[in-house]
Amino acid sequence: AKWKEALQFFRDMGRRRVGHDAITFNATISACARSGEWQQALELLSVMARCRVKSDRITFNSAVSACVKEGEWEKALELLKLTSKITVEANTITFNAAICACRKGGGWQKALLLPTVMAQ
Repeated sequence: AKWKEALQFFRDMGRRRVGHDAITFNATISACARSGEWQQALELLSVMARCRVKSDRITFNSAVSACVKEGEWEKALELLKLTSKITVEANTITFNAAICACRKGGGWQKALLLPTVMAQ
């Protein structure tokens, strides 16, 4: 699977003492998201914070998108809340991914509230 290759490459970079930046984190989180590997994506987000690499909108779009495939709507909403705490501005992609995760995971009632939050 491509996400495993991306994760292995990411880990190899660390072993070779090649520094990780937002681009390498985002690419690896995105690879995990495309495969529905939400736990790996969220673990990378945690590692990113521990390494003091600044996350951005792309980071969170990918992380929230990772939650969609498995319907992890609670995690998607947690990430959406986190964006405001760390001053990353969520955009239409972020909100749409959160809405999709809610719909897929049975949290449709919460999804109905998100357009109101988005308008604020």
